[in-house]
Amino acid sequence: MKQVTATVGLLTVIVSVLLTAFAWPAVRSSVHDVPIAVAGPAPAVAQVTGALEQRLPGAFDVTAVTDTAAAERLIKDREAYGAIDLTSGTPQVITASAAGPAVAQTLQALGTALAHEGQAPTTAVRDLAALPADDPRGAGLAAGALPLVLGGILAAVLLTARVRGTGRRVAGALAFAVTGGLAMAAILQFWLGSLNGDYLANAGAIGLAVAATALTVLGLESLLGMAGVGIGAATMMLIGNPLSGASSAPQMLPGWSGELGQLLPPGAGGTLLRSTAFFDGAAATRPIIVLLAWLTVGALLCTAGALRARRSAPAPTEPAREAATVTV
Repeated sequence: MKQVTATVGLLTVIVSVLLTAFAWPAVRSSVHDVPIAVAGPAPAVAQVTGALEQRLPGAFDVTAVTDTAAAERLIKDREAYGAIDLTSGTPQVITASAAGPAVAQTLQALGTALAHEGQAPTTAVRDLAALPADDPRGAGLAAGALPLVLGGILAAVLLTARVRGTGRRVAGALAFAVTGGLAMAAILQFWLGSLNGDYLANAGAIGLAVAATALTVLGLESLLGMAGVGIGAATMMLIGNPLSGASSAPQMLPGWSGELGQLLPPGAGGTLLRSTAFFDGAAATRPIIVLLAWLTVGALLCTAGALRARRSAPAPTEPAREAATVTV
């Protein structure tokens, strides 16, 4: 009876953790500190900025610019999710749905609300970086975040179970990152139509994310055994994936969680893929550094595990040495 009670209690804890990990970021998501630009004369910019703060306090981090070109440059460089352009007679909301459909929808609704409240005339909307026509809601990119994480975890698990030797496992993980990246990018880009941009750059972004995850889990396994696999998988699945911001935007996740998600492979990989697919690689430096850092940490863990295993291996007996000498 005690064993049944303990098992039921453990299962209850596990399902509660799973629900919290995936439901909390979604339920508590809101717009906060989202970078946008407001372009136009200083008095008009001040009026609209004040109206934004009054309507949604703390929602936007506004950068004031003087003209439309400057606002568009911020969006294309991924320094802003959109803009309110007041430089012409008719105010215009400039969005970038490829950067985050949820933020683009918020900006559209905000433009309509400001017009109704008399803060601005009827507002036109222009999408500067639109999602592909075959996937206008970005469903493929959002849904692809989970297979991206699972690919790296499964690679580590299967390589651990089927391949002997740390060097072979690392080589297998890197080879799979290349083939898996090519395959997943082909599905998303050529079949589902969820990606634009250069195919090889997209495949490289996916492959780098898979490699970072796989080597991290492999490294933890080499040091801690199957417990390391559990720790690595839980970190990537229960923390990294829900906090990646793939279905919304990192700035929409509650509190500090969006920033934390960008420091883990799932979040960095999703951000890098958006950059290569829709923004010609703009703002790709940070996620590349994050992924390379995880890749390096994973490789170092694998090396440390291999060295420890070599030191702890029993010395060969005298008959074994003689047999080895005869064999040679």
